[in-house]
Amino acid sequence: MSRGKLRIYLGAAPGVGKTVAMLEEGRRRRSRGTDVVVGLVEDHGRAHTRDAVGDLQVIPRSGVSHRGMRLDELDVPAVLERRPEVVLVDELAHTNAPGSTREKRWQDVLELLEAGIDVITTVNVQHLESLNDVVATITGVPQRETVPDAVVRAADAVDLVDMSPQALRRRMAHGHIYPAERIDAALGNWFRVGNLTGLRELALLWLADQVEEGLERYRAEHGITGTWAARERIVVALTGGPEGAMLLRRGARIAGRVAGRSLIAVHVVRSDGTESASSDPAQLESQRLLAEKLGGSLQLVVGDDIAATVLTFARSVNGTQIVVGASTHGRFTRLVRPSTMHAIVRGSGDIDVHVVTHPGDRGRRHVLRPAPSERRAAIVWPAAVVVPAVLAAVLLPWRDGLNLSSVLLVFLLGVLANGLIGGAVPAAVSALIAGVLANLLYTPPVGSLTIAQPQNIFALVVFVIVGATVATIVDRSTGRARAAAKGRAEAQLVAALAGDVLEADDGVRAVVDRARVGFGMSRVVLRRRGGEVELESGRPGPETADGDTDLVLPAGPDHELVLHGRPLPVADRALAEVFAAQAALALDRRDLAVQAGETERLRQADAVRTAVLAALSHDLRTPLATIKAAVAGLRADGVTLSAEDRSELLWSTAEAADQLDALLTNLLDLSRLQTGVLAPVFRPVSVDEVVHGALRGVPPAAVADDIPDDLPLLDTDSGLLERVLGNIVANAVRYSPPGRPVRLDAARIDGEGGDVVQIRVIDKGPGVPEKDRPAMFAPFQRLGDVPAGTGLGLGLAVARGLAQAVGATIEVEDTPGGGLTVLVEVPVAS
Repeated sequence: MSRGKLRIYLGAAPGVGKTVAMLEEGRRRRSRGTDVVVGLVEDHGRAHTRDAVGDLQVIPRSGVSHRGMRLDELDVPAVLERRPEVVLVDELAHTNAPGSTREKRWQDVLELLEAGIDVITTVNVQHLESLNDVVATITGVPQRETVPDAVVRAADAVDLVDMSPQALRRRMAHGHIYPAERIDAALGNWFRVGNLTGLRELALLWLADQVEEGLERYRAEHGITGTWAARERIVVALTGGPEGAMLLRRGARIAGRVAGRSLIAVHVVRSDGTESASSDPAQLESQRLLAEKLGGSLQLVVGDDIAATVLTFARSVNGTQIVVGASTHGRFTRLVRPSTMHAIVRGSGDIDVHVVTHPGDRGRRHVLRPAPSERRAAIVWPAAVVVPAVLAAVLLPWRDGLNLSSVLLVFLLGVLANGLIGGAVPAAVSALIAGVLANLLYTPPVGSLTIAQPQNIFALVVFVIVGATVATIVDRSTGRARAAAKGRAEAQLVAALAGDVLEADDGVRAVVDRARVGFGMSRVVLRRRGGEVELESGRPGPETADGDTDLVLPAGPDHELVLHGRPLPVADRALAEVFAAQAALALDRRDLAVQAGETERLRQADAVRTAVLAALSHDLRTPLATIKAAVAGLRADGVTLSAEDRSELLWSTAEAADQLDALLTNLLDLSRLQTGVLAPVFRPVSVDEVVHGALRGVPPAAVADDIPDDLPLLDTDSGLLERVLGNIVANAVRYSPPGRPVRLDAARIDGEGGDVVQIRVIDKGPGVPEKDRPAMFAPFQRLGDVPAGTGLGLGLAVARGLAQAVGATIEVEDTPGGGLTVLVEVPVAS
């Protein structure tokens, strides 16, 4: 049986029309003869949504009984028994009622897909797990119902249902989304233009990223290396010189005119260091920061041919435009050594190249550097012969006016040039050829190898020896400079790697990604010794099959780093080993972070146990001593107690028992919160029920209940919410002056994450300074304003922990006229 196909309608906010679009698609497929049923549709009281169901068959929902209430959910067994071709299921991120077979609706959908049934569903962008913190930043409210991104990414089709914020607000104002009594509050809260714009951008960007990922996967699977300009990517080639800032800003301006823009800077680190001599590490670091400020990034890439490496990198990231600085070479230098800029332009193909002039391309002193190794080998030996011959020919017109010493000095310049280009051996050969030419053309008798004067023999021999010696010294100096430049280039790359590891949330991922980009590989895999892949960067293509192009490096005792894509030069192996070592360190760092988290949890648990032991020796002994004394008085033989004395002892016993029960309950609750074993059971519950339970044991005169009767049901665990309010009320009553009761009030408001009921606990006590309010919710804190023995300071700590467990929030503000108001916001039941 083949797996069913999943289609998702993605929206930025409620009311954009996802459910209607899903139903219209269902009716369209039914008109073509497809067997379509409605598994579950949430109309939220909207008539046009109910009308959109039309004549589609609706599978009755299953009823789940929970605490005496019936909650309706998707009836998966009924859908499986009916076995339609397509089923419509609304609200993918919904949490099923307690007692259901599966916790989440997306898990129900996966079961239908495994049964071979196609599913069409809906979800809002704020319910995607990866965007939960971003949504909380935009709206101020985290979402409690989320769906894993992997479920949405695995969909066969994701359709965006889009609507501008202004149009959505008009729909709201016309009553097409919420009832009339909720419109004004909704427009002023969740449906603000800023919120809707931010959520809309999230939806568009998330979907664009998924489309891009699919495009890259298709290109890799089909071996496509050409540039597809589906999205403009601007690649800025940096040399490490001062002109880099200008190039970055020019690239940012080019990218700024294009939707979906992307700016990537690249600096090539040559494996032999020859091209890095002019780069400045401080300049590169400042340019990296500038690139990030402009919304891009800087990548360091290893390569011997700078132009070819830049082009390969641009194609690997599907770059559409390259920004490069104008050549700084003079005309003579370009004749001998073509510039990188011209090489990029010649090899760019379908990639546009922007050549930017800058102050550095005029008036700069040009230093003759060794040509790249692949071109140097082709010109070294011809130059060893041609340079002396050219110099000899140039000097011929002045042969009669030049003595041998002057001629040999000119030939020595040619020997030095050959030493710079080719090294010691070609320069020595050039010196020997120059000596022969000097003897033949400039030593009497001219035209013969015979030397008439003995001092000329001495001069020629010394010339050859000096030329060879100087060429050797120059070659060694050049080699040392090249080694130093290579070391500096590698240090730059390693420093960039270390920065990525320290700054990234996932250091292991940063190392693997940097290794793939830095060495120009198509795929880098971090795997365990047994072959299990733990992390992968890039995608396998035709060139990444296992074979001679693979490089396997140990990354710690249990892992290894595997590079695919091209043979790595021997000179770069040591640098690759550094990356493998960094991967091992990143793995160790990740493991240490996990261990540190576990250690911190154990430390907190130990602190709780220590505080509990201290409490047993102080606060808990007071009620125990009271109970013991009262019971001893009641049981004393030979002592006759009056009815009033007996009643007083019994009252003291009961009061001490209640105090002991409250202390022990708080300790147990704190322990359950610390160990993570608290499991709330959500159900719809009335506000009156919760408040009535929270006020048990509180003197009636101490509280004034002003909560209205027409509030909606809450989606919460009633027992835990009772404890939250009970602890807050008890704390408020403790600090309220006599004759000033604590007031309870509540109202329904539109929170930015949905409808909530806000319960206010208002006292007229001394209040708490704003700087001390965070300490109110820390365990074993009494802010120093009550004497020892009046409690453990656990009430508010337990209240906040329990509130978080049931999805409620607690905030504190000043009471007008003096005192403190605690705000408890609880989500409204669907």
